[in-house]
Amino acid sequence: MNFEKIKIFIEKFQINLNDKSKLYITLSLSWIILIGYLTWWNGLKSMSLDKSFRWDEWFWFGVVPALAPYLFYFIWNNKKGSKSSNHFKE
Repeated sequence: MNFEKIKIFIEKFQINLNDKSKLYITLSLSWIILIGYLTWWNGLKSMSLDKSFRWDEWFWFGVVPALAPYLFYFIWNNKKGSKSSNHFKE
């Protein structure tokens, strides 16, 4: 019974992405993982006694640059049928 609920939940939120979208998402996730690895490695190799993971560096250099293009896309994307998209065409 629980498996049926999980299956329904997954099917409800399943999104069909084209190859271009899959590529962009893969590049963004790869960037976040790469910067996370480099942040971890730099923390281990630092001369200080604090060898902890630097979450602030990972966030500002990994997550923000990976998600910023999507944010700008949603801000500047013109919706189909929108009157504002034809504003400067006169």
